[in-house]
Amino acid sequence: MRKSTLLLLAAVAFYSACKTDSINPNNGSSSSRKVDTLQGAITADLALDAGKDYYLKGQVYVKNNATLSIPAGVTIFAEKTDDRSKKTVLVITRGAKINIAGTADKPVVFTSAASTKAPGDWGAIVILGSAPTNTGMGNVAGLAVSNDTQYGGNNATDNSGSITYLRVEYAGGINPPAEDEWIVDKASGLLLASVGSGTKVDHVMVEHSNDDAFQFVGGTINATYLLAYNNGDDDFDFDLGYTGHLQFLVSYRSAASSQALRANGFESYNDEVPTANAPLTRPVVSNMTIIGIEGLQSPKTNLNQGVYMRKGTRLAIRNSIVAEYPEGAFMVCPRTRPVILANDNAEFRSNLVQSDTLARTFARDRDYDVVADPELTVFETNSVNKNVVLTASADFKLKAMYNNGAPDLSLGDGSPAASGSDFSGADFSNAFFSQVTYRGAMGTSNWAAASNWAVWK
Repeated sequence: MRKSTLLLLAAVAFYSACKTDSINPNNGSSSSRKVDTLQGAITADLALDAGKDYYLKGQVYVKNNATLSIPAGVTIFAEKTDDRSKKTVLVITRGAKINIAGTADKPVVFTSAASTKAPGDWGAIVILGSAPTNTGMGNVAGLAVSNDTQYGGNNATDNSGSITYLRVEYAGGINPPAEDEWIVDKASGLLLASVGSGTKVDHVMVEHSNDDAFQFVGGTINATYLLAYNNGDDDFDFDLGYTGHLQFLVSYRSAASSQALRANGFESYNDEVPTANAPLTRPVVSNMTIIGIEGLQSPKTNLNQGVYMRKGTRLAIRNSIVAEYPEGAFMVCPRTRPVILANDNAEFRSNLVQSDTLARTFARDRDYDVVADPELTVFETNSVNKNVVLTASADFKLKAMYNNGAPDLSLGDGSPAASGSDFSGADFSNAFFSQVTYRGAMGTSNWAAASNWAVWK
């Protein structure tokens, strides 16, 4: 009798989570694919149908150690709602998994169901794991406190599934305009909280999020081939003890946003206080390309730094390109300036950098103002750190840094990024990194060219 009751409950949960809906989120497109609805709780393994699309209705939780599998070519249309507390989200709870098996030709796409799509129409994809943070257990900012929004643990190799060839559009709606930047941001874009190194993530694009694109809150996950395009706040945001490895990242903006107070390409943050709690946030990153808006910005927009090292964090960034940010390529704050100058488990090396204001290419945050830092400039361009300052973005000699429709950030003839990479030392010589000769996210071939997966619109 007990077994029969459990089977009945599982069937009810499955039915409520995936049912046929008469709506047409395609909004008059030529697609004739059937649309089913995902809502409520998914408590048993669920494999979506490759021949259908899906409507994500409200806040959907994959729980009870269930696995949600999404095959190539499926589009998930997220319900739009204006109430920030009820924004549509997909949450993979601790112990559950998501397997997204997209391809370059047939990516999996999460987008707004609105007829006229806009940043902030829905919330986020949230993946929660049991890897360490530096604050113990936590709950996702912006969602109701419950067991279903909890993250944290001590399993560094925790496995939350696999994601490949995913595009996320028009998320970030939980965050209010001009959100307090001194606290951890609310869930936005793709949020990976306490996600462990057993999880696979590659080829993910987040575009037109109203707030952050990629959020790493604690955890140890490693990832490759990540694209962030025209998002409202930080493209890559790290908090609460993240310690993973990343390679081949692009942060790109052709337009500013009015959402954030100060939007950065890359921001590393330890915690609000900050404390010295272990593990300290320390992303280890190689081959990143960060590109801001072309030319001098007048009037001033909300764009700030290419890379901001703040609030007691550590980081290690090498073999990267940073260009066209108005306040600088690399900025420190009063708590991180002594750390970087002392080589205290932190480094910014072998990068090519440029800024709208040459003197502020290397800068510091002083009393809420950004000022040039001559001492940091001398340090970062010495024979050990080997960063090179370029005076104009054209000096990078990328094939098409600014191109309506789709930039080409691969290397043109004579690019100084074609050589000069450095993978020496324990952090960068490990098996995770592909030890390429070039700097920046790509060599002479453009893996982010306009395609079904990489959509520059």
